[in-house]
Amino acid sequence: MKYTTLPNTDIRVSKICLGSMTWGQQNPEAEGHEQIDYAINAGVNFIDTAELYPVPTKKETHGDTEKIIGTWLKKTGKRDQVVIASKIVGPAEFSKHIRNIGFTKNEIEDAIHKSLQRLQTDYIDLYQLHWPERQTNYFGQLGYTHDPNDAWQDNFAEILHHLQSFIKAGKIKHIGVSNETAYGVMRYTEESKKGAPKMITVQNPYSLLNRKDEIGLTEIMHREQIGHLPYSPLGFGMLTGKYLEEIPKNSRVDLFPNYNRYMNENCYKATRRYNDIAKKHGISLTQLSLAFINQQPFVTSSIIGATSIEQLSENIGSIDVVLSEEIIKEINEVHAAIPNPAP
Repeated sequence: MKYTTLPNTDIRVSKICLGSMTWGQQNPEAEGHEQIDYAINAGVNFIDTAELYPVPTKKETHGDTEKIIGTWLKKTGKRDQVVIASKIVGPAEFSKHIRNIGFTKNEIEDAIHKSLQRLQTDYIDLYQLHWPERQTNYFGQLGYTHDPNDAWQDNFAEILHHLQSFIKAGKIKHIGVSNETAYGVMRYTEESKKGAPKMITVQNPYSLLNRKDEIGLTEIMHREQIGHLPYSPLGFGMLTGKYLEEIPKNSRVDLFPNYNRYMNENCYKATRRYNDIAKKHGISLTQLSLAFINQQPFVTSSIIGATSIEQLSENIGSIDVVLSEEIIKEINEVHAAIPNPAP
């Protein structure tokens, strides 16, 4: 395993982060525990979760993923050996069974309190805003279209002030954002220069099928020392190649057909070309896809998820794959021809 530190901290994390959003729905508790055990033995010490999980989110199951992590922590007593990241939901129709007000101090306090209970811990290492309160381009939107009826008013400083109180109380150590744009990241960064706590990471989708963060956001991360935590580095499994012939039974897209963000015609075209590159160089498409993400200088740790130990093993093993300049050149040629087919 390879390691780095969360930006602006002394917290050492593995370059592979264990994603958990299938635990509690596609994977029962025993399999979640098995995945954590396997990952820890392979050197992974970083686990990402959220109050929303498992997905698709339901009133009856939300928070179950955190509970599974919590029972593992209680069973093993290894809280000091893992770095845990979690998230508070933003306002949205699909999450209003959790909360739908936004990032007020009361809502943040409620979310943190419940997450700590479920995780059976007294602190969270990295606490993230799952998506913005304001209307902007995330969850599959490439460009920003302004809505003149958006009632949102700038509250970046207020949110950071709320979060600072929980940092001082020791309930969270550091903060980050998720599904955030360059504008949002820069505004939070500006406020941190006035004495507010700093958002140290951005957890956004990033893969061979979605490199939109390279347009503007990565410069901010380099210059302001903010880390990227890519999620969906395999495009919901598209970049494993398993969907190129047919949709496998009990796969995510088979079970949840609306999870089709990576299933359009251009995604298939690009994936086939990336698969050809992988075959040419004697590696799997999964290894090619994850190794590309792992090698990006702005990436702190890539979040990988799996529903089986076999998948998890290959995903974690990608840390040992190093792509040559020739392979990177061939990847970039595909990207130039079919850019960001799944924003």
